[in-house]
Amino acid sequence: MSEADPPPSSPVEADLLEGLVGATPTLSPLETLRHSTAHVMAKAVQRLFPGTKVTIGPSIDSGFYYDFDRSTPFTEDDLASIETEMKKIIKADEPFVRHELGRAEARAMFDQLGESYKVELIDSFPPDAVVSYYTTGDWFDLCRGPHLARTGEIGAFKLLSVAGAYWRGSEKNAQLQRIYGTAFATKAELDAHLAMIEEAKRRDHRRIGKDLDLFSIDEVIGGGLVLWHPKGARIRHVIETFWREEHFANGYELVGSPHVAREELWNTSGHTTFYKENMYAGMDVDGQQYLVKPMNCPFHCTMFKKGLRSYRELPHRWAELGTVYRYERSGVMHGLLRVRGFTQDDAHLFMTPEQLPGELERVVDFCLYVLRTFGFSEFKLYLATQPKEFIGDPAMWKVAEAALLAVLEKSGLPFEIDPGGGAFYGPKIDLKLKDCLGREWQCSTIQVDFNLPERFDLQYVGTDGAKHRIVMVHRALLGSMERFFAVLTEHYAGAFPVWLAPVQARVISIGDRQEAYVNEVAAVLKQAGFRVDTHTGGEKLGAKIRQAQLEKIPFMLVCGDKEVEARAVAARARDGVQLPAMAIDAFVQHLRAAATIPRGGVVAATT
Repeated sequence: MSEADPPPSSPVEADLLEGLVGATPTLSPLETLRHSTAHVMAKAVQRLFPGTKVTIGPSIDSGFYYDFDRSTPFTEDDLASIETEMKKIIKADEPFVRHELGRAEARAMFDQLGESYKVELIDSFPPDAVVSYYTTGDWFDLCRGPHLARTGEIGAFKLLSVAGAYWRGSEKNAQLQRIYGTAFATKAELDAHLAMIEEAKRRDHRRIGKDLDLFSIDEVIGGGLVLWHPKGARIRHVIETFWREEHFANGYELVGSPHVAREELWNTSGHTTFYKENMYAGMDVDGQQYLVKPMNCPFHCTMFKKGLRSYRELPHRWAELGTVYRYERSGVMHGLLRVRGFTQDDAHLFMTPEQLPGELERVVDFCLYVLRTFGFSEFKLYLATQPKEFIGDPAMWKVAEAALLAVLEKSGLPFEIDPGGGAFYGPKIDLKLKDCLGREWQCSTIQVDFNLPERFDLQYVGTDGAKHRIVMVHRALLGSMERFFAVLTEHYAGAFPVWLAPVQARVISIGDRQEAYVNEVAAVLKQAGFRVDTHTGGEKLGAKIRQAQLEKIPFMLVCGDKEVEARAVAARARDGVQLPAMAIDAFVQHLRAAATIPRGGVVAATT
């Protein structure tokens, strides 16, 4: 199904459990360094805090972590002590040595140590499994590896934070303490990474959202349910207006669907079988069970069946800004990036097999055009191919994969193939964008679906007069309005481009005498279609300008007696650049140029 806002990520624990048995996995040098540093951290923790139980400690994209069972919470002072102990272990230059045991022996060894979590892991292995563990001096841990040769090879590291985590990712299990850290080969690389973390904190959309009064999430209403404040809603309106206009211009029709539907619909689509745990319970209406929708696709499929479709009318490109609801565990919710209620910029394309290559190319081009308009220029694409378990005609899979691959090759963008990574119902392209800090964000997804056309019996009449199975493509472009808004906010640190800014200009009086003129200037700009407000009153001019800068308003128009007499404005950009004094009409033209939408990434004249 279309997953613009993905379900909870599969816990890293699941990958690690699989990795504890069998051949040593392939890790990059940086991953190996970080995994080794995680082991050193665990050894330091157990040295300093006897009785602490260790669970798992993988490397991750940003560094590493280790989960611990300890009754007393770790503090910032504890992290400093752990770092000091880690440096001693690294200085000792102890070797990492791999050992292997049969399952029964390994279980007995860890059971004797009281490491109940390791025993539970071992119990999940096959009876004839060979279990590996690594020693570091007098300390050892269950692990598949690989590791560095010696602790002295560890470069620069830093422990970052402590967070809560559930054992094996389940809220039904014990709550643990997770210590996050990062490591690099050199101190220069570590320093650059730490600087990036500080910059990311400065750009955190949750802080900016509060500072600029854009949105909020209130526990009285419920976690993961967003309240859009006037300024945030204004930006969202601009985004959605652009989205709708471009969809019409690119051959789409807009549709709409309800927030709930009878359980029968979700039985047909298969959601009650494979997605029920992420769905909210519905309500009983006239003896029928209704469920809140987690996706829009079953509605679009039902709509497509309203009438006999001919090949002549295909393809149908139907798009919807549809609000959906998915149960996300409290531990994974994060601002607007992962919420429980969100608006998916969804589209479903219904076509003949012959139309698939051309439609896929159109979709990728459209995705890139829209994302570039919002100021993103770096992308990476991923092609996920047929898994072991799949449905549909194998020949059609090959056609779909070849079409997706051809689109990727033609795009000229870097891409990777994820063998076997497709959904059981079809292959897909995931498009990730990079923000100004180089972070990758998943937004656009393009999925070929062989499942729903079968479940809903979607057909068309071909040139031969016979009925044929439709080909269906799911497409999420921005992903969800909530997540995309968060990414956009962090990318621009709240200083949105003029065309997106909730307030594009503020007209400011020097004193009380200019209030009438300030209102006149604002009225002219509003009449011209701009988003403008005013700041009059007795505060000092410097305070008024600082307030506008804090709100990241693109232009401040200062009006004093001189401007009133000349029927002009003294314009100042939010970056501090002072523009020449100009007539009101001249500034209207300047603002119109600055607020032009840079469609497809074509930069408009702006200040």
